[in-house]
Amino acid sequence: MDPALELADFRRRVVLLHLAQPQTGRAGVESFRERRDALFREHPQSALTDEQKADFEGLSYYPYDPDAVIRTRLDAPRQSDGLEIDTGGEDGAIRYDRVGDLATPWGALTLYWMRGYGGGLFLPLRDGTAGAETYGAGRYLTDTAKGTFGRGLELDDSGGAVLDLNYAYNPSCAYHSRWACPLAPPENRLEAPIRAGELAYPGAD
Repeated sequence: MDPALELADFRRRVVLLHLAQPQTGRAGVESFRERRDALFREHPQSALTDEQKADFEGLSYYPYDPDAVIRTRLDAPRQSDGLEIDTGGEDGAIRYDRVGDLATPWGALTLYWMRGYGGGLFLPLRDGTAGAETYGAGRYLTDTAKGTFGRGLELDDSGGAVLDLNYAYNPSCAYHSRWACPLAPPENRLEAPIRAGELAYPGAD
């Protein structure tokens, strides 16, 4: 199959993965992780190389933590100007608008909107576990341009928001250096450790 068609199919499967039932609680997280492992193991557009897939036994996560589900609000952003985040790859710097701030027990996080065709919501973060327990450059809670709708971030019409850090996941560059990713800017780098979600991948290359 043409690689572009394979990538389109991978994106479709990511959307279906995030919208599948069950959606909430321990059962939702465990089902999601099992299905995500299968996608990483089997799909030709997985972030893993063929060599990594040969030894793949599943991604590593912290145990499910109900206290990592945070109910908050999307408030006006602390800064109203846009910013650029460099991917370090052929995509260059990607421009984002700040669309709001989310208060959490670990500190405030900024939610971004990616400019450009189609756009998308983007919520990267780096916390106190980075480099020791989790990927050193940080993780994502959502990147809707890549199909990660819901689960990590849910917004409602009244301005309410639910963050579920059990779904914090690694960007593709956490698995292999062939990938380049936009990473958390300084305002989304938290000092406190958040021991929920995906751990560093031990077989990274």
